[in-house]
Amino acid sequence: MTAEATVQGLAIAETPGAPGTPVRRRRRRPLTPYFLIIPSVAILAIAMGYPLVWQLITSTQKFGLAQQFGQPAPFVWLDNYVRLATDPYLWTVILRSVAFCFVTAGVTMGLGVLVALLMKAVGRAVRIVIQIAMLLAWAMPVVAAMTVWNWLFDWRRGVVNWVLTALGLPFQDHNWLQNPLSFFFVAMIIVVWMSVPFVAFSVYAGLTQVSGEVIEAAQMDGASPSQRFWSIIVPIIRPVLGIVLLLQVIWDLRVFTQIRLLQDAGSIASETNLLGTYIYQLGTGSSDFGMASAVSVFVLILTVAISAFYVRSLLREDES
Repeated sequence: MTAEATVQGLAIAETPGAPGTPVRRRRRRPLTPYFLIIPSVAILAIAMGYPLVWQLITSTQKFGLAQQFGQPAPFVWLDNYVRLATDPYLWTVILRSVAFCFVTAGVTMGLGVLVALLMKAVGRAVRIVIQIAMLLAWAMPVVAAMTVWNWLFDWRRGVVNWVLTALGLPFQDHNWLQNPLSFFFVAMIIVVWMSVPFVAFSVYAGLTQVSGEVIEAAQMDGASPSQRFWSIIVPIIRPVLGIVLLLQVIWDLRVFTQIRLLQDAGSIASETNLLGTYIYQLGTGSSDFGMASAVSVFVLILTVAISAFYVRSLLREDES
């Protein structure tokens, strides 16, 4: 018997009832990778599972200031959720948060893709300058950045009002943070400014995987720049765009620091609350931690519901 026949004989077995019919044995999946990720999964489960369980329990309790000093928290079960469902102000905050989230995420994605295309088109020196500028904006602490932005939009001595007034526009002593519409316009500018670097770097990394030969071939065939972008580049980098958009939607839905610091600079909190600041107002401001936990659970469910479409699309692409 030859060596080749021996190997074939070891890899083939006969099925009962059908002599001579070869079948392929199933390969056993190695268990080592699963054992290696157990420590990481355990750490994540403890770090994220305990706060989640605590939120779920607290959302069914009347947990106020007295409970922080040791008094037992009575269970009210679903009363907190019933109060939230019948609170018209909560639904106003939800609609406001969802609208702000999608508008901000859309603007961020558009500008991020444009900056990524610009970095791909320019030379090495200009690209390095752009990357350094975005890294500085991305690495700046939020509180330090908000101090600068509050100074820029200050209604008495801010640079923005000074420049607009110098151009002949009626913006002298205009309070940007007093009006809810202009408040969210300023908030959108700040959030977009802080988020564009992440989108730009991620999309630029995806653009480096697009073959230049394919682009040149399409250009020789007469494809316009927009046709090359939508028909070639976008399908190739769609997984990158999908995951970046998903992360951006989640971050913008839960934005807190920028909104809170802008509110402290001189706006009406009840007219500019988003879900993050509303939870803070319920918990820290009103010491109603049961209601704050219920809203937090609702935000978690809303985040999962909004991101479910993108997650399903990513899973389908991964399977294909």
